[in-house]
Amino acid sequence: MNLILTVFQVVAPVFTLALIGFIWVKLDIEYRVEFVTKLAMTVSIPCLIFVALMKTEVSGAALTAISLASIVAYAGVTLVMFLFIKINRLNAPTYLAPLIFGNTGNLGIPLALFAFGEVGLQYAVVSFAIMAVYSFTAGIWIVSGGGNPLKALKEPMVGATILGGIFLWQGWETPVWITNALELLGQMGIPLMLITLGVALARLSPAGLLRAFWLSLAKVIICAAIAWTVAVVFKLDDVAFAVLVLQVSTPVAVTSYLIAQKYGANAGEVAGMVVASTFLSIAFIPILLAFLL
Repeated sequence: MNLILTVFQVVAPVFTLALIGFIWVKLDIEYRVEFVTKLAMTVSIPCLIFVALMKTEVSGAALTAISLASIVAYAGVTLVMFLFIKINRLNAPTYLAPLIFGNTGNLGIPLALFAFGEVGLQYAVVSFAIMAVYSFTAGIWIVSGGGNPLKALKEPMVGATILGGIFLWQGWETPVWITNALELLGQMGIPLMLITLGVALARLSPAGLLRAFWLSLAKVIICAAIAWTVAVVFKLDDVAFAVLVLQVSTPVAVTSYLIAQKYGANAGEVAGMVVASTFLSIAFIPILLAFLL
């Protein structure tokens, strides 16, 4: 009973905030997703990443371990999903990126925070930052069929990750008043992302939901298995182990739909995967947390 209550206390706030966004749209109240997303991704989340890295109390060896583990896990997921795409004769620009990248920002970071506290948040931010850099480089290249991956260096999240890493490495800290301001900006990121997730789900026009469901089920099983294996190989501590598995196993991100729409992939199919995998996660995440907590 205690385990069930613990899992409920972790997942309930996450899905409650997403539900607020979903209901908001159904009540036909204006919500400008583009503005809120831009605010979160260019201001709030970079601040969250920078401060979390700068103030981290996790040892350098532990951060290095989860960084390397995240890189290896995503490399493994990429290889397996590429083979999965080829075997099932699916269109790579449409399906490969959604099968690789999860909703580590909207869901992964809040889950890690609620389940494992500040240490979990710090691990999650590191894993998220690695995924974000990979997504904004190779991810966009996969969907668009080409382009210059170095454009990702212009993304504020990438700059915040690099700067936060430098401050962590050198042991620097910003003046208290600047740190407080950055923390306030960062704190609004998590609720904004969760509410926006609910809004986006309510507005999506999904296609091929049956196929999307099976692809989403395959994604979560494959990703969880690979992340679990990598975490064991790297001998991560309990919290880092759990965070890595959670982050890599998160459902398809709404940003995958936005990128597909922007670069001419089949956005309707990706929307179906976002919806199917997110609703599947309502059942899967509590089960996963029951093993990890």
